[in-house]
Amino acid sequence: MPISFKIIEPSQINTIIPLMLKLTHNKVSEAILKQRFAEMVTQNYECAAIYDGEKLIGIAGMWFCTRHYSGRSVELDHVFIDDGYRRKGLGKKFMKCIYDYAAQKGCQAAELNTYVQNTPSHKFYMNEDFEILGYHFLKKL
Repeated sequence: MPISFKIIEPSQINTIIPLMLKLTHNKVSEAILKQRFAEMVTQNYECAAIYDGEKLIGIAGMWFCTRHYSGRSVELDHVFIDDGYRRKGLGKKFMKCIYDYAAQKGCQAAELNTYVQNTPSHKFYMNEDFEILGYHFLKKL
């Protein structure tokens, strides 16, 4: 099947829910994900996708904003490629598509967070020339 890269239309955002459930290990319910994504698509959020034919096999959320330290940027969120499609060079191609798309939207930088224990992603992102700038903190209110 042919591999393709697309931006998911906001009206189709719920098509990413099955991959999100895999990514989050079902720690966030489908209902909550649907509610949150419905709100996210109204807040400078878009989602890039990889398809194998008609099958969705990878996603990357993209938040667009302007930051004082980097200018117009895209912050990648929930980057995920389904298990059977990893280590085949798709991640590198997917990232290139994302960089090109973000550059067309006037972005000068890409940034992201990754979990401390997710060491395979650290190697991947360092190979993509990302630099570690700091820590990400979270406090639930």
